[in-house]
Amino acid sequence: MGERIRKNLPLLVVLLVILAALALVLADRWRRGAFVLGVATILAAGFRLCLPENRVGLLQVRSRGFDVAALALMGGAIVFLSASIDPLGTD
Repeated sequence: MGERIRKNLPLLVVLLVILAALALVLADRWRRGAFVLGVATILAAGFRLCLPENRVGLLQVRSRGFDVAALALMGGAIVFLSASIDPLGTD
């Protein structure tokens, strides 16, 4: 049981950041929540890039290059879009 948790620890960390993003969205801070969601996606890309195959757990879907490229591009797009939205006088 402990081996499974340790193997999927990167996924659990990413899920915790996603839960923080969800909490921000539910607290009516959707721009910040979107930004944190993008950061979580980039974090997943970093884990997938740096960790060996036997430690990455469920973050491994396809080849390393594809996973890193897809996660980094999607996370970068989310961060860029959330940072570029005009707040129109709100938070």
